[in-house]
Amino acid sequence: HVQLVESGGGSVQAGGSLRLSCAASGWTSGRYCMGWFRQDPGKERDGVAVISSDRRTRYADSVKGRFTLSKDNATATLYLQMDSLKPEDSSMYYCAAARDDCRAASWSDPGYFGYWGQGTQVTVS
Repeated sequence: HVQLVESGGGSVQAGGSLRLSCAASGWTSGRYCMGWFRQDPGKERDGVAVISSDRRTRYADSVKGRFTLSKDNATATLYLQMDSLKPEDSSMYYCAAARDDCRAASWSDPGYFGYWGQGTQVTVS
């Protein structure tokens, strides 16, 4: 039974930093695509960044150069380092995982991911 548990959200002033963590349990070895999405009330869930089992990362244009995604395979923990935060980064952030490599055409499609965390709120003022 796969579980994803996020932590690290909170409130920060514009220009500040936060680091989100996603601890994965119950995950067997093999290919994967893991990453972060964010969603505002009444809006679609948008892809922020993903990492594949081949270590390739993909980022939304809006966060390139400011956010860094990494994964510690020893602890099965995914990290999203968010720097130079802007008010428009405020959102509920969700960790997601799929049992296959990320794909260029679908990496930001929530439907590609079968596992989700409960979400962690990020507020930038």
